[in-house]
Amino acid sequence: MTLKKFSENDQQVVEGKIFAVMSYLSILCIIPLVFKKDNDFVLSHGKQGLVLFVGQVGLFIISIILGPWILKLGMFVLLIFSFIGIIAVLKGQYFDLPVVANIAQKITL
Repeated sequence: MTLKKFSENDQQVVEGKIFAVMSYLSILCIIPLVFKKDNDFVLSHGKQGLVLFVGQVGLFIISIILGPWILKLGMFVLLIFSFIGIIAVLKGQYFDLPVVANIAQKITL
C-alpha cells in the first residue's frame, strides 16, 4: 500500500491539522478516527495514533508481569514517536514511524 504525500497547502491538511494532532494524544486518537475518517491526512495519522495507543495499553499489561522498568522505557519510546508524529502534523506532512506505520497500514476502517 502506498501512502499519499500531502502538501502543506492541501485543503485536507488545513482542515485536519487539529484532529491529526489529537491522533497522537493517547485515547483521543479515537475522535479523529470517528469524526474525520473521510480526510486521508487525518486518517493516516489517526491509524498511527491508534497503534501507539494500543501499544500503551499493551505496555501497562506487560509491566504487571515484567515490572515498572519496562513501562518507563516503553512509554518513553512511545512518547518520542508521538512527538515526531505531532511535529509532522504541524509541518503538514506524513511521517512513517518505524514499525508503527507498517501496522497502521494494515488497519481498515
